[in-house]
This record gives sequence, structure tokens and C-alpha cells, in this order.
Amino acid sequence: MPPRPKRLDRLPEQYFGALLARVTSAAVLEGEQIVDLGRGNPETGPPQHVVDALAEASNRPTAHGYAPFRGLPELRAAIAHRYATVYGVEVDPDSEVAIVPGTKTAIVELSLVLAERGSMVVLPDPWYPDYPSGPALAGAALETVPLDPLGDWQPDFSRAPSGDVAALYLNYPSNPCAAVVRDGTFDHAIEYAREAGAAVVHDFAYADLVFDGRKPRSFLATPGAKDVGVEMFSMSKSYGMAGWRLGFVLGNAEIVERINLLNDHCRVGIFRPVQEAGIAALTGPQDSVAERAAIYERRRDRVLEVVDAASEGTFYVWFKLPEGGLTSEQLLVEYRLALAPGEGFGPSGAGWARISLAVTDETLEVGLERLRSALSD
Repeated sequence: MPPRPKRLDRLPEQYFGALLARVTSAAVLEGEQIVDLGRGNPETGPPQHVVDALAEASNRPTAHGYAPFRGLPELRAAIAHRYATVYGVEVDPDSEVAIVPGTKTAIVELSLVLAERGSMVVLPDPWYPDYPSGPALAGAALETVPLDPLGDWQPDFSRAPSGDVAALYLNYPSNPCAAVVRDGTFDHAIEYAREAGAAVVHDFAYADLVFDGRKPRSFLATPGAKDVGVEMFSMSKSYGMAGWRLGFVLGNAEIVERINLLNDHCRVGIFRPVQEAGIAALTGPQDSVAERAAIYERRRDRVLEVVDAASEGTFYVWFKLPEGGLTSEQLLVEYRLALAPGEGFGPSGAGWARISLAVTDETLEVGLERLRSALSD
């Protein structure tokens, strides 16, 4: 057996795998059933017409050959149409759209196509726990730009690193902070990228899950954005297609081509019926998108009756645990309530926790009752 490649040793612990293992271990101990508000695993699937499109396409004799490496042109056109009509962004479906098997894949692949060994990838702190995997595999240094909790969780670019910066990652609406982008943030990111010679990667996974009458705001709608960066769009959150593994990288044509080139070598397309279902989701009735956001907003309101926090979008609430008191581990062991511990979301996450709204109303109510009890003890 050859030596284990060092790139595997550079990978951080897989946060959500470890979280699931801790919850599973606690569940076998004597006590009430664990209530899991820790994972963002959408509890509601896509609308029926999307499922029907998958089933119909799967029953065609042509379904089971290899799909085009770079995806169906109709699917690229469909996401380009959504960007034009919903987000106010014109993208060329042939040169500025890459179809990927889920944006979690793209999170890693973008570091591989942007960073060399010794360069830097700058992540927001707090971050989504899978972001560090890309720089680890690329052999790049991981640096951070802090998100200011007193400044609506926007990046403080005065504290961002300089030097050989390959990429800056941002994420609005933010996981875990549940904040939306403010005026000027994307402009400052573009300015920073130009000064550093870096690319911007914006994670727009929660694009349409915004609350209180807000409208989605794409990074690519900012003047100059396509000159320096790309945006990732996921079908999982807007359309309930979690697990279908379908997403997009859109924007800068050179970066899009790099993603396509890498996938030309690593993959043989995406199952055609999944792509046809994606077309059905993007071009069919859109009622379910707003309905989904409304459900999460209603649940957000219930959580804010129990904890002091702000949540402007996503399906999370990010809140600070009591100083010197309650911990996520105590909640799990003593109150049989699983939250996502903030320590997994970057250096500044200690002392925070993330509540998921992507559960049934019944599960959320039981979990909130236990949380209320824990906070009052």
C-alpha cells in the first residue's frame, strides 16, 4: 500500500458527519427521544410537477445513456432566464453557466481551479463548515475576513489579508448567520478582489429564502461582478431538491470554463432526468418558492420568541449561548436537544449555536420547549 497522500490529511473533520455521529451516540443513551434541530436537511421536497418530470423522463428509453458532459443546453437556458427575470442579471447560457452535481461539489472545485499551493483562500468567519475543504485539497493557505456581528454580519475588509490571494468566498443570505447582504458589501468585495488579484466566489444557496418583504440580491447584479467572480446557485433550497445533486456556477466566463474543464475530466455529465426535472422546476409554476420561504419565516418568528437573535433569511437562526453557562453539548446530553455547535463554523463561532428551521412544525415546537427550559434553568 502506498503512503496516504498528504492532501487527505489536510482535510478537516467533516463537520456534519461528526455532528450526526454525536447525535446518534446520544440517542442510544437512556432518556427522551433526541430532538434534532442541528442539520439543514430540508423536510419538504419539490413540488409534484418536478417529481412527475423526473418520473416521466426516467421512463423514456433515451434516459439511460450518458448525458452531455456540460449538461443540457435547455437547463442552462432555464437558469439564465431565472437570473434575468428574478435577479436582474444577464448571463450567457453557453459561456457563463456551468452545471454541477450540487454546489457542495462546486465549493471544493472552485478552490481547485482558482488556487495554487502557497496562495491564499479567504473565507468569511463565521463560515459554512465545508468551505475549508477546498483550500485543504488545493494546498492553499486558509485565511479569514471577519464578519462583524455589530455590523449586520458584513465582512470587515480592513481586516482582510493581503498578498497572494486566490479567492474570496462570501455567502448571503448567510449560513450560519442568517443575515442578508447590505448595500456596499458586494462593491467592497469587488474592490478587494481587484486590489488583491483575486476571484470572488459567492454562495447564493439560500437565494430565495429571505424574510420580511426582502428581495433576493445576487452578487452578479453588482457592476463589475462578472469581471472578478462567480456565483453558486443551488436547486436544493429554493425548490426542495436536496439530495438531487443539481446546481450551477454562473458568472465570469474564464472561471466557468475552468469548472467545465475539470468536470470534463472528473465526471460524465449528470443523469438526464434530473436535469429535465431541473428544467421543470425553473420553468414551471413558481408558487412553491415563495410558499417555502413563508413557512421558514413563520418558524423563524416562533424561534425568536425563545431566543434573542436576528434571522433575515435562510432556514436558520444563529444565536449566542448564555455567557459562562449553557453549551451545545449540555443541550444534547441533559436536554436531549441537538443544535449545531458554533465551534464548527470558524474561529469566531465558539459560544454560538445554529438552530435549523428545516424540520416539521411539531419537531420545532418540542425543541423550542426544551430550549426554553434550558435557558430558564
